[in-house]
Amino acid sequence: MNTFLIGYRATGKSSVGRALAMKMNTPFVDSDDEIERRAGKSIAAIFSEDGEPAFRDLEVAVITDLAANRSGVVSLGGGAILREEVRRVIAAGFVIWLKASPETITQRISQDAASAERRPRLTTHDADDEIRLLLAQREPLYAACADVAIETENKATAQVVDEAFAALLKNQG
Repeated sequence: MNTFLIGYRATGKSSVGRALAMKMNTPFVDSDDEIERRAGKSIAAIFSEDGEPAFRDLEVAVITDLAANRSGVVSLGGGAILREEVRRVIAAGFVIWLKASPETITQRISQDAASAERRPRLTTHDADDEIRLLLAQREPLYAACADVAIETENKATAQVVDEAFAALLKNQG
C-alpha cells in the first residue's frame, strides 16, 4: 500500500518522506519532482507558460501513475488535494497530513531559496497573507483526506518520521 504525505509547502513532506521510505525500506517519490521530470521544466515555468489548470492536469496524471505503479512513500505538492481525482486516488493508500503554523511555513520558505525559484506565487497577496488564505482553503481538504495528522512544529525530521511510522504500524495492526 502507498503512503501519501500531504500538507502545505514547507511542512516537511519531502524530507520526512525520504526518511520514512528509508526506514520502511521502500521507494520514495516526490510528485513535484516527477512532474518537473515529465514536463522538462520547473513548476514555476509550467505555471507561467501553460497555466495552473495544465499543471493540475499533469499533477493528476503523475499522482495516478505513481499510485498505480508503486508501493512506497509519495510526497504530494501542497495543492494536489484540490483536485477530486487526486483525493480519490490517495484514498486507496494511507494518508499522512503534515502540519505547521503559517509563521513556521513562512520562515521555512524564506530560508529555502530553491523553493522560491521552483514554485510560483499563487495569489497577488504578500507571502504571509497568501499562506493564510491558501491554508484556510486547503485545510478542510487535508483533514478530509488524512488518516492521521502530524504536527511538525519544533520537531526534528526524525521525530516526525517516528510518529508517522508508529501511525502506519497502528493502521496495519
